[in-house]
This record gives sequence, structure tokens and C-alpha cells, in this order.
Amino acid sequence: MNEYFEKVKDYLLELDFNIIQEDEAEGVFVVENEDQGMTNIVLIVADPVLIVEQYLCDIKDVSASVFQQLLMKNRDIIYGAFALDESGQRLYFRNTHECENLDLPELEATLNSLAILLSEYSDELIQISK
Repeated sequence: MNEYFEKVKDYLLELDFNIIQEDEAEGVFVVENEDQGMTNIVLIVADPVLIVEQYLCDIKDVSASVFQQLLMKNRDIIYGAFALDESGQRLYFRNTHECENLDLPELEATLNSLAILLSEYSDELIQISK
């Protein structure tokens, strides 16, 4: 049994996230918190790190101005950052933590940062996806 997997699971439950899927062998959780408008957040326990990732949208207008806008917003994100997949068109929120030092407030801060990003930047994300 992966001790970090159980630790992350306990934290998620304490933070009132619903665990939609979990696969201990792969170290993967898919969670949601409908009260905060957060769905399909993927957490991957890949010792020595925990990866927190949320797909946001596909970027329709792949242009320098869109990427400049995203990089400028990255500066405002307290925990985590925007990231792109290999195609350069799928936009994600992503943050990583060291499993060994992970505590509840640290994971909560990342998830709160994502919630704030979704609430404050949703109009812009909708525009980027059009």
C-alpha cells in the first residue's frame, strides 16, 4: 500500500472533495467539489511528487497574444500555473508537491487557488476556447 496515496485520500475527504475514481495501483484520483464548481480534477501520486491537474479548455486561437495573456495571468496564480499538453492546444491548471512534505494546508491552498482561478478567470477561458 502506498502511504502517500492514503495520505492524499484522507486530505481530499477532509477537504470535502468527492472521489469519483481512484486507482491505487496507478496512484490516480479523480475528484470534484460541486460547491466550488470544480469537476474532474486529477491527482496523481507519483512518488516523490503529487501532481494536481485540471483540464480547462482547448485553445482555438493559437496565437502569441493568447499565450501572452495566459503567461500574464500565470503571474497572478498563487499556487499552480497554466500548462499546455504536447499539442500546445489543451490548457491545464497544474501544480506539483513533494509527497514527503505534503500537508493538508498545502493541498488545500492548491485547490483553493484553482477555485479562485475558475471563478475570476472563467470569462477569459471561455473566450480563449472559442
